[in-house]
Amino acid sequence: MGGQAKSKKKNKPRRKERHSNGDSGLRNLSAQERMKLKMQEKAKKKTAEKYTAEQLLEKTEECMDNFNFEMAQLFCQRALDIEPTNLKILDMLGNISFLKAVELSPEEGHSKYMYLGQIHTGMEAVQYFTKGIEVMLNALEESTQSAAGAAAALPDSDPAVTAKDVSVAFCSVAEIFFTDLCMEEGAADKCKEAIERALQYDPDNPEALQLMASYLFSTESPQDGKDYLMRSVALWLPSQRKRAEHSLGGREEEEEEEEDEEEERLQNEMPPYESRITTGKLLVEAEEYETASEVLEGLLEEDDEVVQVWYLLGWVCYLQAEKPEEAETFKDSARTYLTKAKKLYLKLRCDDLAMLEHVEQLLGELGPGDEDADSGDERLPLDTIGDDFVQSSDDEDEDAMEH
Repeated sequence: MGGQAKSKKKNKPRRKERHSNGDSGLRNLSAQERMKLKMQEKAKKKTAEKYTAEQLLEKTEECMDNFNFEMAQLFCQRALDIEPTNLKILDMLGNISFLKAVELSPEEGHSKYMYLGQIHTGMEAVQYFTKGIEVMLNALEESTQSAAGAAAALPDSDPAVTAKDVSVAFCSVAEIFFTDLCMEEGAADKCKEAIERALQYDPDNPEALQLMASYLFSTESPQDGKDYLMRSVALWLPSQRKRAEHSLGGREEEEEEEEDEEEERLQNEMPPYESRITTGKLLVEAEEYETASEVLEGLLEEDDEVVQVWYLLGWVCYLQAEKPEEAETFKDSARTYLTKAKKLYLKLRCDDLAMLEHVEQLLGELGPGDEDADSGDERLPLDTIGDDFVQSSDDEDEDAMEH
């Protein structure tokens, strides 16, 4: 007991000391500054008592609509004080910061426009991307005129702009006219123009080539579309093959770091995952079934929980089942992929009913295979489908390891 009392006495001065330090910090401030801090703390408490985070976000949006970014940031920060882990509030704070950057230096730095274009939709997104492209083109012109050429540093701490950056930005504009704004008057012409500009700045941009392929398929020019598609795939499919070889080969410990760097380089040479799903769809449409299978199987290696990839692989195999000499093999593969797609669809609670209906239609046409008839898998209750899918995936992993 005595020891505990002694310990308490020793702790008391430390607590006073900390108070003392805090007080001395306040004493270093002027009376006006201390009053301001107190008023701010008081305002925070009143705000938390009076408004919810959702109400503060509504006020934030009102201020943003009126271009009052200072007040918008204040309301958004107050909302963050109430809900510090709310991702929507954090995203909005980032949005406000970029909008303020646009207001302060509208002609310098393209990155803020690229960010704003990505988080907005429709014509508003097009306007941000277009302004970003304008800033990039001005920067490119300045760099070519300077003595240092393309290596010249650009204002606003932006990295040096490349022709590829401009090409990617034009691709973003084209995608919007191809999807969100496809029903707008003149959308097709604007889409084609943006793709042509993308290819002008980087003729070997696989995304731009693929977009042109998509555009040509949509305008009933399948052969021209196929030409662009195969040019696109040829630019990055070898990197996917090399990456697969790297992941399969054994590595010595001292080689791991070098191999990881090489794998990262190969990954960067490939288009984004979603873009490669589109590639798979277009390859099926172009009846390039073997290449489509290779692309889609590569996607499964990266992520085996994307329903659309399983579905497309099943669809490819179904289409190839027309070959008499390999019909049963392809039918068995189609059943496997489509069954996986259906189970994963239900497990993840997807909402693409058209895809699910097509999967069920194809499975109905294929009929039960020998393994399905024996296992009675179709009779599984829906609430166990997720577990069954996980179990089957685990079994396959174990089989692969044994082989």
